[in-house]
Amino acid sequence: MTKTMTSTLTLAALAALLAAGPAHADGKQKQIALGRKLVTLGGCNDCHTPLKMGENGPQPDLSRLLSGHPEQLAMPPAPKLPEGPWMATVGATMTAWSGPWGVSYTANLTPDPETGLGRWTEKQFVDTLRTGRHQGRGRQLLPPMVPPAAFAELSDDELGAIFAYLRSIPAVRNRVPEPQAPLAMR
Repeated sequence: MTKTMTSTLTLAALAALLAAGPAHADGKQKQIALGRKLVTLGGCNDCHTPLKMGENGPQPDLSRLLSGHPEQLAMPPAPKLPEGPWMATVGATMTAWSGPWGVSYTANLTPDPETGLGRWTEKQFVDTLRTGRHQGRGRQLLPPMVPPAAFAELSDDELGAIFAYLRSIPAVRNRVPEPQAPLAMR
């Protein structure tokens, strides 16, 4: 192959990529839009975006969108559940939950590589939601996140759209504490 042929092939390939670019970008934007819709309809913000006190009471802290339990918020010991059919107590930010399983903190879903999903693959994310285990193979996810039943109706493409949306939001560096075992097991 001559140098001229190589340049021509390279330019032709580049032209094809450039021609396909906007369609690919449009497809990616549609995927992200679907993911945003599914995150909104699924109520992910209800627990993964901390609440803050606003003029009209508690409201989502959008500067910490989907960043999970604030690392600087040290929680006091969880109150004992009252008698009766009570299942959980919840911190004022909606990011710390306590019940018979111990204390769990909502995860950082932003694309931060150190404290969020930045190093996760789409497969690890989908496997987590399909199995209820961290990255599809680690520790079991704890309440209030009980994904297998909640996400069983979504296709892998829909879960991929959620992942694409989560990769598109601003990264927030926020190391969420590890869960705590129930007092009886500590």
